Amino acid sequence: LDECSPALSVGVNLMLLPGVGFSFAVAGMTSPTGRCHTFDSAADGYVRGEACCAAVLAMGKESSGSGLSLLGSCVRQDGKSASLTAPNGQAQQALLRAALADGGVEPAALSAYEAHGTGTPLGDPIEVRSLAAAVLARRGGGVALAVGSIKANCGHAEPAAGANGLLRLQFSLCGAEAPPNAQLRALNPQVSAAV
Repeated sequence: LDECSPALSVGVNLMLLPGVGFSFAVAGMTSPTGRCHTFDSAADGYVRGEACCAAVLAMGKESSGSGLSLLGSCVRQDGKSASLTAPNGQAQQALLRAALADGGVEPAALSAYEAHGTGTPLGDPIEVRSLAAAVLARRGGGVALAVGSIKANCGHAEPAAGANGLLRLQFSLCGAEAPPNAQLRALNPQVSAAV
């Protein structure tokens, strides 16, 4: 994050062309129920969502209190995977470790984690296994970590998903309350087995 500070992060997604959503539905990527069941045993695909959000990002020591204060950052590519909907767990673990290292943060210091959490039966367990290997295994027992995803509440905002999740995380930290994952009724057994 030392490349520039402060920075402006903006994300916008509008669903203006119905053909895009139709093609994703035909490909079996979106939920036929129209609900994103992140981490739930009913996970059956993601739900498209719209968003327009912006955040001023500054390093912790430079934060004026008017924007988000960051200790570090990391950008990575997901690497080789089986398909567009099958994330690469090793790449996700490397990203998490690098972000913690860049911020000089120990895993035990984390109180909340905003997951990608698309609500897919394959992607969610892979993400949770990556989180368990890179973060939870190094935390020690007894310290809770709130894990959630905004996609369960308002869908996948596609190019705006990162900024959308970042704002949800900020509001939950400022309010010292983790908002519930909508649609979470029965934890996916593959997710619970990962932790």
